Amino acid sequence: MSKSSAAASGHALWSKMPKANAELFALTYGSLVTELIRDYDDADEVNSQLDRIGHSIGVRCVDEFLSKAEVSGINIPPCQTMKDTADVVARIGFRMFLGVSAEVANFSPDGGAFSLFLYDNPLSIFVELPTAEEAAAISGGSGGCDLSKIKYSNIYCGVIRGALEQVNLKVECRFVRDALRGDEVNEIRVELKEVLMDGAGEDYQEEE
Repeated sequence: MSKSSAAASGHALWSKMPKANAELFALTYGSLVTELIRDYDDADEVNSQLDRIGHSIGVRCVDEFLSKAEVSGINIPPCQTMKDTADVVARIGFRMFLGVSAEVANFSPDGGAFSLFLYDNPLSIFVELPTAEEAAAISGGSGGCDLSKIKYSNIYCGVIRGALEQVNLKVECRFVRDALRGDEVNEIRVELKEVLMDGAGEDYQEEE
């Protein structure tokens, strides 16, 4: 699938999706992150929980993705390479569910890893993370959650993991650049770890 046809498919599927108010969407997500901070009081655990929640969402997104494409008469050809996979995630998946597109670049020499660049992040429109010094002042030296270490949009990594797991690709995802930390762009690194047998994903293992 070419970049232009992938982008057109993403726009077509986005037009079929029910729309939520962008501000309400961002505030609702912010409430989720806030609740996790209260519950766990540890940045690493909050980041882990966001990834876990995203994974649960991702495994369900694939069915909706395919059914909406079928109903809309949009053919999504099987991905033959990780480059094909990256284009579908960036130009169709992000557009369909969030109304924004990501750019793909920085493929590894073996083609098994790539970066997604997200210039517009609908989750973070009202967010500003404190610096390490500001976070220390907020906690008052009590040893509470270090807010400067929160990976606020880490749910994206879980969604990507979960979705690709449903098509038998076990990947690792992590933020390597974050606009909330002063970087000029959000960059998510995706690395293929294993091609799974059918039914070998985390959800299947947990049910067994």
